[in-house]
Amino acid sequence: MRFIPFRMERWQSTYEHRVEINLSESGVHPLTVDELIELSGTDTDVGSTLLGYGQSNGSDRLRALIADQYEGATDASVLVTTGGAEANFACFWHLFEGDARAAIVLPTYGQVPGLLESFGSRLSPVHLKEEEGWQPDLAALEAALKDGASFVLITNPNNPTGAALTRASMDAISELTEKHGAWILSDEVYSGAEAHDGPRTPSFWGAHDRVLVTNSLSKAYGLPGLRLGWVMGPDALVHELWGRTDYITIAPSSVSDRLACVALQPGTREKIWERTRGIVRTNLGVLEQWMDAQEGRFRYRRPDAGAICYTHYDDPINSSAFAEKLRVEKSVLVVPGDHFGMDHYLRLGFGNPEKELLEGLDRIRQAFDEVSGG
Repeated sequence: MRFIPFRMERWQSTYEHRVEINLSESGVHPLTVDELIELSGTDTDVGSTLLGYGQSNGSDRLRALIADQYEGATDASVLVTTGGAEANFACFWHLFEGDARAAIVLPTYGQVPGLLESFGSRLSPVHLKEEEGWQPDLAALEAALKDGASFVLITNPNNPTGAALTRASMDAISELTEKHGAWILSDEVYSGAEAHDGPRTPSFWGAHDRVLVTNSLSKAYGLPGLRLGWVMGPDALVHELWGRTDYITIAPSSVSDRLACVALQPGTREKIWERTRGIVRTNLGVLEQWMDAQEGRFRYRRPDAGAICYTHYDDPINSSAFAEKLRVEKSVLVVPGDHFGMDHYLRLGFGNPEKELLEGLDRIRQAFDEVSGG
């Protein structure tokens, strides 16, 4: 195999704690442990947690709380993992085996595409069409499936665009994959972080019997430091995936499992989503007001979910070069579109405290003015 660096994660991991303002994150400002417990209205004593190995596929209580969010699921349908990254990796490991081919809906989070390239699997790109509200090219998807793609990778709502699939797009994907006997691998970490007052983005869970859904507490819950994720799937397959985690992290953190049980109690879960959506809606308004003042410098579609805005710019500078200028000269971190294979785009995170967000945006304006001579 050859190693394909995960460019975005390397960029963030190296610099996110070494800049004054981090606008590369796609979630909202995280909760503290005390804030989580206060929000829950419980008297959970985390200090009494025994620091031994916990149940390696997640405690029975935690898996039941997760299953409660998915119609028809039971705790046997759930594998708890160390973050969404392990959930995605375990699914990739299963789906990749044999002469695997994958249809990848692009742009997307680069973990699974990078793994597939590293292990020499063939990828069939299925591009989202910006002019259609970042909806997938269904003709390209059908062609990929006819050509032997055994699974389709989807991030819904999408990263980096923040766009959610329409019901028509979801139905078409479900019908095409069922017709061709292909799996759906749907990363749904931004569900619950919607920028509107309506319902959560629908899950692909239950579309047919070849669906794997991954999620975590990192984005919509504002709890990335717990490193707690999960896979939803057919019971027998979930049991097999559990065995694969024996080779990876063995078990989630006992402290994380306990706090996840606090976060996922139905009442607390709703309060956390309400907090997240409040931050997303408020800060998106701040961002849009700033964008309007930039006199046409940016072109973007309002995100449906997630604290991310994927914006195009026309200034004559490569996106990675601009991101490096921002980091070095302005101490601001953003994600360049190059990391998604799309130059002249930036992914701007806006989940920060408002004062910090405004300062970061002003530094971006200054940097663009310097580039353009404005």
